[in-house]
Amino acid sequence: MKLSKRELEILELISWGHSDKEIACNLNISARTVQTHVTRIVIKLRARNRTNAVANYIRQHCNMTYA
Repeated sequence: MKLSKRELEILELISWGHSDKEIACNLNISARTVQTHVTRIVIKLRARNRTNAVANYIRQHCNMTYA
């Protein structure tokens, strides 16, 4: 599944190590909205957690095939 523009923004901020609260402040949205986006990102990328979502996105979009 394709990520929305907002989901990509949040995924990038996650990759920089930002917390939900920091992401919320940065994007001027509530922390609960961030959590909802993170949940959808994890589902779309078939990840176990937010860190795995970043790794899966990189693998899918950088043609990485390492096991």
